[in-house]
Formats: sequence, structure tokens, C-alpha cells
Amino acid sequence: MASTAAGKQRIPKVAKVKNKAPAEIQITAEQLLREAKERELELLPPPPKQKITDKEELNDYKLRKRKAFEDNIRKNRTVISNWIKYAQWEESLEEVQRSRSIYERALDVEHRNVTLWLKYAEMEMKNRQINHARNIWDRAITILPRANQFWYKYTYMEEMLGNPAGCRQVFERWMEWEPEEQAWHSYINFELRYKEVDKALKNWIKYARFEERHGYIAHSRKVYERAVEFFGEDHIEENLFVAFAKFEETQKEFERARVIYKYSLDRIPKQEAQELFKHYTMFEKKFGDRRGIEDVIVSKRRFQYEEEVKANPHNYDAWFDYLRLVENDADPDTVRDVYERAIANIPPIQEKRHWRRYIYLWINYALYEELEVKDPERTRQVYQACLDLIPHKKFTFAKIWLLYAQFEIRQKSLQAARKTMGMAIGKCPKNKLLKGYIELELQLREFDRCRKLYEKYLEFSPENCTTWIKFAELETILGDSERARAIFELAIGQPRLDMPEVLWKSYIDFEIEQEEYENTRNLYKRLLQRTQHVKVWISSAKFELSVEDPERLQRCRQVFEEANKSLRNCEQKEERLLLLESWRDFEREFGSDATIERVRKLLPEKVKKRRKLTAEDGSDAGWEEYYDYIFPEDAANQPNRKLLAMVKLWKKQQIEEDAPETSHQLLLFDVLWSDGVGQRDDRLLLCVPGQRLPHV
Repeated sequence: MASTAAGKQRIPKVAKVKNKAPAEIQITAEQLLREAKERELELLPPPPKQKITDKEELNDYKLRKRKAFEDNIRKNRTVISNWIKYAQWEESLEEVQRSRSIYERALDVEHRNVTLWLKYAEMEMKNRQINHARNIWDRAITILPRANQFWYKYTYMEEMLGNPAGCRQVFERWMEWEPEEQAWHSYINFELRYKEVDKALKNWIKYARFEERHGYIAHSRKVYERAVEFFGEDHIEENLFVAFAKFEETQKEFERARVIYKYSLDRIPKQEAQELFKHYTMFEKKFGDRRGIEDVIVSKRRFQYEEEVKANPHNYDAWFDYLRLVENDADPDTVRDVYERAIANIPPIQEKRHWRRYIYLWINYALYEELEVKDPERTRQVYQACLDLIPHKKFTFAKIWLLYAQFEIRQKSLQAARKTMGMAIGKCPKNKLLKGYIELELQLREFDRCRKLYEKYLEFSPENCTTWIKFAELETILGDSERARAIFELAIGQPRLDMPEVLWKSYIDFEIEQEEYENTRNLYKRLLQRTQHVKVWISSAKFELSVEDPERLQRCRQVFEEANKSLRNCEQKEERLLLLESWRDFEREFGSDATIERVRKLLPEKVKKRRKLTAEDGSDAGWEEYYDYIFPEDAANQPNRKLLAMVKLWKKQQIEEDAPETSHQLLLFDVLWSDGVGQRDDRLLLCVPGQRLPHV
């Protein structure tokens, strides 16, 4: 029955296609989908207008929008328009910090996108964040220096802000990249707007040199010609013509360069054309009729110098320039005439500072006669005239005396040189003269004369320790150690010395070099009788250690012992500490455990103290803290140290017992008591009634 029923089921009829030919208009699947999507959008109703009435709704709206923007960015980070829309939306809400953060994130993704930098900077400028905008422009032109939009916008911003100096600085940075012609014109127009013709001129020159550097010679020449026409005769400038002429000179167009120089010299006032004239002179010296042009140039410059020295005869710098000019081009008679006129202008005041520059006129005069003219007799006359002119009773110049003596030696007139130096020492003895005379005799190997000069020197200046040392060194070099020792003995016996410590050290070093160790020990003893300085004690100990002797360690240790005893009463406790530290270092290197422990026990304890301050008017200025050193050997400190030790022991016992009923009763505070020297602060543990300190 079931099968019969199933067999009787009706089969649905399928529609038959009557015309199977292709349709005239073919419709693709993509078109169907697109049309369906468009109809879907048409069917969607417009979003309702939402009115935000409170802060919570606003925050919810912001959250939804930010989520949508972030989702779009997450889908495709490289679509910069999504970043810009997001940042502009945040900017519209006055969320400048958020907008700035979005731009920075976008720059991390694509830092070479010009639009992104421009939008970022415009956002900062709209919100008047000038320094932020400057920072963005700086970053942009550093990363993309060939993007001209950044430079134009940056310079425009600075100019609109009224900052021409900053704008000029940006232009200068831009020009270093050698941009196209329009950029140079922008810079030039900027300078002209602010009437900075000189700076605009520099830009023309830079432009022309840029063309020349890249091989466009004709273009470079046209730039120079346009610059000359542009500035005209009202703003004519010598630097432009100098650059133009140098350009023609490098192109071997010497006639063009000459015409440019002459044209400019005819139109620029002479007082404003010094640099131009200088370059023209150099050009003519290279390529022109040298003799004729140099005569003209020298005459012109000589006229200028004549005007200067006529206006101020005591302007010695002008005389020097004038003399340098005539020495190069004039004959000896003319040069002598100028020198004579120059040295005739004696300083009006007899003070050495006014004569220093003037004396060099005489020195140059003498050197000119000796080296250029090679006339020794006139050179000698110049030196003698100069020495006769100087007021030696008030001051002198050792340089003149020494130069005169050296000149006589070059002329092989040793007697005259010695006579000159003898006159110098007799008229005006001074350290530089005596030292120079001694060096002169040393070079001649006249050691007996050196001895006599040292004696004169020490009569003149017995307190000069350097002279004593040099005298002794001379005798040492000559092998006469007894004379050297006698000189040192005389030196240390002087009542007044400028550097006695240097003298004593030299004497001790001398005895050590002579290997006279007993004499060295005696010297240290004599020195320690005069001073108890800790460095002397340490030096003495190091000396004993350096002597190759079986007892050297014992001797060194003995020195430290004596030094420690001697410095017990020293007020400078830091010096005593320095001695003990040196002793400790010595024992660590050469001593035993027992000696090291012994020195360690001598080291002081560092204690913080307070002392009362008094102002200059005698009023109380409060208290100050300082550090003092308590040495175990000081007898005055023994009771205090014992008290402190007992207190520390008692405190340790209390902590170990850990008594709850007494732990809260311990009180730490400052107690002042006198130790015989001053007031001292120490920390003591006191207890309330019911607790007892150990007996002290």
C-alpha cells in the first residue's frame, strides 16, 4: 500500500524555457550584486538626528566614534585619509592633545607622506601652538628636505609671526640644499621686503655661484648682470663687483674683469671701496702691467695712510701699516724717512704702558737696517738712539738691551755686547736682563762669568729662590758639588725667600742625587725644626724607605712614630689623619698583622659635632654641624670614650633582654658636655626612673 501510494505521488512540473537564445543585454553577477547593494542603501532610512543633552551621552558618542575610527585604522593602517579624518574629528572637539597623538601615530606608519605633515602643522597653527608648529616644520624639512611645500609654509609662517630673523634662518637652511631658481627669488624678495639689500646681494651671489658650480657659465654671467641692473647705482655694492670680477678672472676673461673693476671704482666712493681696491690691486699684480699699476696703487694707499697719521700722529698701528707698505715697494731712503717721522712721535706720558707699542717702531727700524739694508753701522746707531731716548730711571725695556747685545754678537763684537749688558745692569738692573745676560754667557760657555753674574743677581734679588737653584744646578753640572752645597746653605739661611719649600726640596733632591743620605737626613731634621708640616714628615719617611738599607723599614717606621708624637698637639687634625693613613698604607705593604693592627688602633673616630656661630656684629647666628676626629691616644678623650663604650654595651644588653616593659622607656637625645677643648655632641641612652645605667 505504501509503495502504491508513493508511486502515485505527483511530480512537480518544471517551467520550460521556450527561447534558449542569449539575451541581447547580458547582466553579470557583479552587476546584480551592485544593484542589490544600491537598492539596499536606498531602502535604508536616514539616521535619526541625535541631540546630546548631557555629559554621559556626549562621552558615549565620543566612545562610539573613536571605536569606529580605530576599527577603520585597524583594518588598514596604510590609508592615511582615515588617520587625517580621525585627527580632524578630534580637533573639532578641541581635543588638541588627542589629535596630536593621532598624527604622531600616523607618522610612525608613513613618515614620508607630505599631506600628513602639512595637516599636522596646520592643526598646530590653527590652535596657535607656534612652538609645536616650528617643531613639526623642523622635523619635516629634516626628513624631506626636497619637499618645497614645507620650506614655503615654514618661511611664510615665520614672516607672518613677525620673526624675520627666524625666517631668514630657515631660508639659509633651505639654500644649503641648492634648490631651484624660484626658491632663490623667494629669499631675495623676502630680504627686499625688509630692505636688507646687503643680504639680498648675498643671495644673488650665491645664485650665480650655484650656476657656475654646475657648469652653466653663461647663466652665471647673466645672473651677475641682472644683479647689477637690479640694484642700480642707488644701491651699488662693492662685494657684487668683486664677486663678478673674480668670476670673470676664473674664466680667463681678464679684460672683462678689468672693465668691471674700473667701472665699479668710478661709481663707488673711495672710502667705501677698500675691499674692491684691494682685490683690484691683487688682480693687477697677477695679470697687469705691474710696475705702472703698483705705483698708482701704492701712491693711493700712501695717501690714505698719510691722512690717518696726520689725524693722529700717535696712532702707531697706522704707522706700522704705512711702514709695511713702503718697505715692500719703496727705496731705502724713503723707508728711512717714514721711520724717522714715526719715531719722532714720542709718547707724551712717561709711563711704560704708553711706550710699549712705540718701542716696536725702533725694533722694526733696527731689524730693517740689519736684515734688509744690511747696514750694521746704521743699525748700531738706531739701537743707541733708542737707548738714549728711554727714561731708564723710571722704566726700561729689557728686550732692547738684549736685542742690541745679540746684534753685536752677530757682528762678532763680543766686547761691545758685554759692555752693553754691563751698562744695562748698571743703569736699570731687572730680573729679565740678568737672566738674559746669564743665558748669553752660558751659550758662550763662559762659566766664570756666569758665576759672577749669578753673584750680582743674588745681590740684587736675594729672595729669588729660582736664582739660587739655577746657580746650584750650574755648579752641579760643572761637577763642583761642594760649591753647590755651599750655595744651597747660603740660600736656606736667607731671612726672606719667595718659595722656600721649592728651595728645600731642590737641596734635598741634590743630596739624594749625590747619594749623601746622612746629609739628607740632617736636612730633613733641620727642616722639621722650622716646620712640622705633615708633607715633610711623609717625604722623610718615603726617603728612608727608598734608601737601599737593611734597616730602611725600621727607619721609616721610626719616622712615622716621631711624626705621630710631634703632631699630637697639632690643631689641624686632618694633617694627623693624613699621616696615619700614609703610615697605614706603608704597614699594609711592608708590615705584619701586628703592626697593621697597631696603626689601625691609632686611627681616629669621626664624630659629628655642633658649634655656635657668631655674626660679625656679635649677634647669635645659630649652630652649625661639623666633623671632628677623636684620636685614641689623646688623654683628654679617654673618659668620654669609656663612657660611650659603656653606654653602647648597656644598650646592647637591653636589646638582647628584649624587655617589653622597658623598651619603650629608652630615649635617645643629645647631651652636651665639655671635653676641655670645646662643646661636643654625643648620643647617650638615658632611661626613666626604674632603669639604671652601669657604673662609669
